[in-house]
Amino acid sequence: MTDFTNTGLALDNTSHAAEPTDPAHDYHALNAMLNLYDANGQIQFDKDKAAERAYVTNHVAANTVTFPSTAERLKFLIDNQYYNPAVFAQYSAEFLDRFYAHVGSAGFEFGTFLGAFKFYTSYALKTFDGKRYLEDFPQRCAAVALELAAGDENQAVEYADEMLAGRFQPATPTFLNLGKAQRGEPVSCFLVRIEDNMESISRGINAALQLSKRGGGVALLLSNLRELGAPIKHIENQSSGVIPVMKLLEDAFSYANQLGARQGAGAVYLSAHHPDILRFLDTKRENADEKIRIKSLALGVVIPDITFELAKRKEQMALFSPYDVERVYGKPFADIAISEHYEEMVADDRIRKTYIDARKFFTTIAELQFESGYPYIVFEDTVNRANPIEGRVTMSNLCSEILQVQEPSEYNEDLTYKHVGRDISCNLGSLNIAKAMDGGLAHTVETAIRALTSVAEHTSINAVPSIRRANEEGHAIGLGQMNLHGFLAREGIMYGSEEGLDFTDMYFMTVAYHAYRASHALAVERGQAFKSFPTSDYAKPAGQGNYFDKYTDGHRSLEPRTARVRELFAKFGIAIPTVADWQALQADIIKDGIYNQNLQAVPPTGSISYINHSTSSIHPIASKIEIRKEGKIGRVYYPAAYMTNDNLEYYKDAYEIGWKAIVDTYAEATQHVDQGLSLTLFFPDTATTRDLNKAQIYAWRKGIKTLYYIRIRQQALEGTEVQGCVSCML
Repeated sequence: MTDFTNTGLALDNTSHAAEPTDPAHDYHALNAMLNLYDANGQIQFDKDKAAERAYVTNHVAANTVTFPSTAERLKFLIDNQYYNPAVFAQYSAEFLDRFYAHVGSAGFEFGTFLGAFKFYTSYALKTFDGKRYLEDFPQRCAAVALELAAGDENQAVEYADEMLAGRFQPATPTFLNLGKAQRGEPVSCFLVRIEDNMESISRGINAALQLSKRGGGVALLLSNLRELGAPIKHIENQSSGVIPVMKLLEDAFSYANQLGARQGAGAVYLSAHHPDILRFLDTKRENADEKIRIKSLALGVVIPDITFELAKRKEQMALFSPYDVERVYGKPFADIAISEHYEEMVADDRIRKTYIDARKFFTTIAELQFESGYPYIVFEDTVNRANPIEGRVTMSNLCSEILQVQEPSEYNEDLTYKHVGRDISCNLGSLNIAKAMDGGLAHTVETAIRALTSVAEHTSINAVPSIRRANEEGHAIGLGQMNLHGFLAREGIMYGSEEGLDFTDMYFMTVAYHAYRASHALAVERGQAFKSFPTSDYAKPAGQGNYFDKYTDGHRSLEPRTARVRELFAKFGIAIPTVADWQALQADIIKDGIYNQNLQAVPPTGSISYINHSTSSIHPIASKIEIRKEGKIGRVYYPAAYMTNDNLEYYKDAYEIGWKAIVDTYAEATQHVDQGLSLTLFFPDTATTRDLNKAQIYAWRKGIKTLYYIRIRQQALEGTEVQGCVSCML
C-alpha cells in the first residue's frame, strides 16, 4: 500500500467512498430526480447539477489526496511510479508551476453528474489500491497536454486550453493513458489483414493477443482465407474455412482481458462474395450451435455495388473461391474489385463458385440485425471511389469509421517477416461542434490536428511491425466530431431539416479545409509529406483527378443554401472557405504535400461525450434523458446537451426523427471526410426486414460508406418505467 506519511500529508488509508446519508448530499438520489417531472410538469435539470456538485464537493473531495505545491505533487507521483518522469523532465519546474496554476484557474466544472462520475471512475489517476484520487479533470488535461507537446511550452498550453474549454477531447485511450507510468497505448483501435496461409493466421492471432493486451480493439480481415472444403496442397476438401479462425480469435480476445478490466474487443470482416458468407452470418443467430456460435466478436460484411445490382435484378449472386481467385489474379481476393471483375470471374472456369439468392442474402443480413445489431456493413465500391490513397480499402474497424489502405505482409516458416506490410492504428479525438463554433473553429481544428499527429508520432507498436511501419510512414489520424444534435437544438434548428443539412455540409467542409491547411503546415515544418503522397490523388495536377477538384471545379456551390446557416457562420465570425481559398490550398499541397495520409474519421464517441457533455457523434439523441447502468451505483440519468424546458421540441429522439433524416445528415458530412463515419440506424419495434433493407439501399445510393449498429426500439422498456418519468415519454 502506498505510504503517504513521507509526503507531509499524514493521510490515513481509510476509504471515504461510502454513500452519503444526508438527502441534500445524496448525489444518486438527486440524479434520479432528473428523470421525474416536478409538480409543474418540468424536467428537474437543477437536480442533476446539484447531484454533480454533491458528488464533487463531498465524495470526490473527501477521497482526493492533496499536496502543498505542484512541485511536491509531481515529485510524489513520479517517485511512486504514477507519472512517467520522462514526460515532465522536458519542462522546467518554473514552467510546470505556472502551467498547473493556469489549468487550475480555468474554472472547469462538469456539465452533468454522469460526466463527473464517468471521469472519476474511468479516467482519473487513483492510488494503486483504487481508493483515493490523485487527479482532477484539469490535472488530467495537463498531463495529457504535456506529453503531447513533447517539451513545447506554448503547445502544451494550447492543448490544455482546448481540452479545458471542451472544444477538443482526445479519445479514451489517449486521455486515459498519457502522462502515466502504468499505462496502455494511447491508440483507440487497430486493423490487421490475415492472408491465406497458416503463418499469417498465426501472426493474426498473435496480433489480437498483443494489441488487446495494450488496450486496443482489433479488427481482422478474413476475406482472403480459403473457404470450407477448399483444397490444401492440392488435396480437395481439406480447408475448415473461416469459422475455426473466428473461434480462435474469440478465445484470444477473451484471454487478453486487459488485467481483468474488460474483455478484449474484436471484430472480423468478410466479403459478401466469400463462399463462407452465410455460415459466417449464422454464427450470430440466437439458436446457433455452440460449436459455431460467436458470442463476443463483432461481424462486418464488405459489400460491393454488384451485390445490390444483382438483388435489384432478382438474380443469383456468385460466391468465389479466394484460393482460386488468388491463383488466377496473382493477388489476394480482397484486393480484387469484384464489381469490375464479376462477369469475367463468373465466366472463368478456373475459379470455383457457388450461388445464393442475392435478395435472400440481404434478407438474412436484416434478420440478424434484428437479433444482434450485427453485421456492420462496408460499401466497398463507395469507399474506394472516395479513397484518395493508392491501393484498396478492404475492411473497417470495431466502430466502422476507419477506412485506410493496407498492404499484405509475407512470412517465413519461423514466422519472421519476409516482407513487412502495412496495417492500421487509429489515432482519434473529437471536436465538440458547439464549443468549436463558439471558439471560432479554425484554431481549434489546427490544434487538434497537431495533437493527434503527436499521438501518431509518439506511438510505436513494436509488437506488430506492420502497424508500426504504416504509422511511421503515414502519420494517419482521425479527427472526429460530436454534439451536432446539441448544437442544432441550441440554435433552434431541427435535426435533419433543410437548415440542419445545410449546416452539416458547411461545417464539415470548413473543418476539412482547416484540417488540410494544418497538415500542409506540418509537411512544410518537417520537410516531408506522408510517404505515398506522390501516388495519391492529392498530388495529381489540378483539374486532372486531384482530390480537391470537387471544391474548385465549379460543379457545386461552396456557399450555404439557407439564410439561417449564413447567419450562423457570420454570428460566430467563421469564414466559409471559397473556391479561391481551396485553389490556393490545392496549389500549396501539390507543391509541398500534406503530413498525414488520413485526417478525418467520425467515431461513435461514447464515454468522452459524457465527460464533455455532448450529444454523441453526429447522430440524434436516443432519448431526452438517457438511462445508463454504471457499476455498483446502478442507474444513472444523463440529460441531452443544451436541453432546457423551453427547447424540448428540438430534441426529438432518433426513433422519432427516423433513419432517412439520419442518413441524409451523414451524407452531407461524408463528402468532406476522407475516411468514414460511424452511422447507427434506429428503427421502431414495428420495423420489418424490408424496412432495414430499404434503409441500407437508401444509404448506399446516398453515398454512405459504412453502417454501424442497427438499433430497434424496445417498447417493453417503457413499461418498466414509473408513470411520469422523462426518459420513457415520446
